[in-house]
Order: sequence, then structure tokens, then C-alpha cells
Amino acid sequence: MGKSVGIMPCLDMQNGRVVKGVHFVDIRDAGDPVECAKAYCQAGADELALLDITATVENRPTMLEVVKNVAEATTVPFTVGGGISDVASAAAVLEAGADKVSTSSAAFRKPEIVKDMLAEFGPEKVTVAIDVDVNESLPSGYEVYIDGGRTATGADAIEWAKKVDGFGVQVILPTSKAGDGAQTGFDLPVIRAMAQACSAAIVASGGAGKMEHFYEAVEAGATILLAASVFHFGIIDIGELKRYLRQRGLQVK
Repeated sequence: MGKSVGIMPCLDMQNGRVVKGVHFVDIRDAGDPVECAKAYCQAGADELALLDITATVENRPTMLEVVKNVAEATTVPFTVGGGISDVASAAAVLEAGADKVSTSSAAFRKPEIVKDMLAEFGPEKVTVAIDVDVNESLPSGYEVYIDGGRTATGADAIEWAKKVDGFGVQVILPTSKAGDGAQTGFDLPVIRAMAQACSAAIVASGGAGKMEHFYEAVEAGATILLAASVFHFGIIDIGELKRYLRQRGLQVK
């Protein structure tokens, strides 16, 4: 385990507020994005994610005002996802101050968008997010979902990750629909399968509830550890989490 791991709080946004749901529904308010972002930087976050959770479904672009305000307030790189459907919408978000963009539904619908973004912005600026859920009838046992986890695609999640990895994407962010917001642990088989199949860094996302869960995700092959609820609601302190991971022998940023 030579790679160092980073902690990435995620701000799930809806109507300009940070919210947090369980299994992609059941939304509750968790505060102002700029205040949350500042607090996370002070707490020792290595990166931030800002996810506009209803942008794709409501068919509108990501809120650039929020991106601008967060960019001014943060001291760490941040990734923006939700509603990024082409090079133009990605460029607008990057111009507003984001360090990276994340694309999920649009990437799946038109994979050439991923190639275009990589060519336009470089591989360090583009993350592909993949929402997954269990489907025993597929080779890997996992299916790709799009539209914020609402629409099943029939596609094998590990095959899609391999394809994206082949394009040259450096970061892949799988979120387990079953784990999202449930605080019962990350979906380790998904992380393990993607880490083994891909050269991209794998982000653990969806399901963190206690510190052991983060350690388990690194054991499974994740190098970026993303969570929302446990950080938002003060269940886990980022500094304490980093100390815990170092005590377990991991290199932490």
C-alpha cells in the first residue's frame, strides 16, 4: 500500500444548499456550501467534491455562482459534478474556479464526451463518476445507473469502468446506490473489482459510517476517500480520521 490516501468531503447540493440523502432520496438540509467548504478546509480535507444532485434530472447546468463562491473560499482542489454534459458546460465550471469536473450520466450516454473533455482539459481535470447497484445477472454482479441513480442501464459497471480507464481517465468515482447515505460501509467488492481492472485512482463513495469503513476501502484499493453525512453531521472528525488511518500504517496526505 505505497500510495498515499486523501480525504474528500462531498457537498451534495440542491437549490444552492448542501443537503444529504439516504439511497439518493429522503433529503435533509445540511447548510451553506461556502461555510461547509471553509470548515472542511480548516478541518484538514485534502480535496472537496461539490455535487449538484438534481442538475441532470432537472436538465439544467450546475450553479456557477455557488462554484465561484466556493472557489474563493477553499484552499484545496475541488471537483464539481452534476449536469456536466459536454465540453462547454465543463469549461464554464472550470472557468468559475473548479479544479476538476466529474461527469456521470452524460459520459455514459455519449462516451465520446469523455474523450473530448480529456483532449480539451487534460486527464487531471476529468473524473468519471459511476453510480452502481447490484444486478446478479451481469458478469460483475453490478449495473450502471444514471440520472442520479434513478435509471438502470443494463450495462455492467466494471466493463464501463474499464472502458473509461482505457480513454485515459485518471480518477473513477463509483457510488453504490445501496450504500449511499446508509452509513453501513462502502461497497468493497465494487472498489476491489474496479481497482483491479483499472489503472485510474478509485474514489470510495457511498456508505461511510465509522472510521474502520475508510480503512477497509483503502484495503480494497481506494486511494481517495469520499464521504458526506459523517462529516456534515459531525460523526467523524477529519483530523481524527487521518490519525486513525496513520495508526493503521497508511500514508495519509
